[in-house]
Amino acid sequence: MAVVAPRPVLGIVLLIFVSAAWGSAFPLMKDLIVRVPVADLLTERYGIATLVLLALRPGSLRGLSESTWLTGILLGLLFGVGQTAQAVSLHDLPSSVSGFTVGSYVVITPVLGLLLLGARTPARVWAAVALAMAAMTAFTVLSASAEGHVALPALIATLSSAVLYAAHTLMLGNSAEARQNAYAVTVIQLGTIAVMTGVLAAPDGLTLPATPVDWAILGHLSIVACALGFLARSWGQVHVPPVPAAVILSAQPLWVTALAVTLYGEPLTMGVYLGGGLIALAMLLVVLPKGLLSSVRRGRDPVPPRRPSG
Repeated sequence: MAVVAPRPVLGIVLLIFVSAAWGSAFPLMKDLIVRVPVADLLTERYGIATLVLLALRPGSLRGLSESTWLTGILLGLLFGVGQTAQAVSLHDLPSSVSGFTVGSYVVITPVLGLLLLGARTPARVWAAVALAMAAMTAFTVLSASAEGHVALPALIATLSSAVLYAAHTLMLGNSAEARQNAYAVTVIQLGTIAVMTGVLAAPDGLTLPATPVDWAILGHLSIVACALGFLARSWGQVHVPPVPAAVILSAQPLWVTALAVTLYGEPLTMGVYLGGGLIALAMLLVVLPKGLLSSVRRGRDPVPPRRPSG
């Protein structure tokens, strides 16, 4: 199967959806792990997501090469270990500190890409990375003063998860197998995470949600955040390089805040306005065409590219 030509607008829309889906999942998951053990919740979440995608395309795993299977399994391990470390650490970290620490992967991604792959990042993307980190600070650290003590082991575990997320982003964006077989690789990733967390949950058995509301939360986490979110990310990174993709995904705190304001009536603070504005600027830097930005700086309309004669 040939790799499709890049379609940046489609990729951007898909990644914005992922950012919203994952952002909405964060407060819901933090609420549900009070009643359902972390390993059990992750097993159920990723297991249901895997079954949903397999039900939609039952033949998606037929005839795959060994390299495609290995790619999907490795991607699943990278994300699954990171997700488990982040979820376990939520018990000992304020939400704001956890969100900021995980969000630091937007900086780790280009640094890791440079060190491991020799990938160079344009100056405007580095500027977008800096704006995204400033936005994360405004969203989280500035509002963390009243949220309690920060446990160092939990902080280190969460930072490790950010490194794993960065490695996952780079691998997903640079793997030919992930680009050519995005649906199958997504299914394998989710299945790998379900099996890995299932091994952790097996000794004590699975604790299922006890109320219709908790089942609804699990359904959202499984279908919207996992099945559709991972699928949209796999397809989105076919069209958007890893570092700009990480910047777009860093908008998750914006969606977390929107959910908190809408459902829980939390106030809109100066940190929210500042963070939202910085995220918007960061995303504009990575999504606007380079030629358009150059034309804006020169104060004139962009010149359309010439088509080759003949």
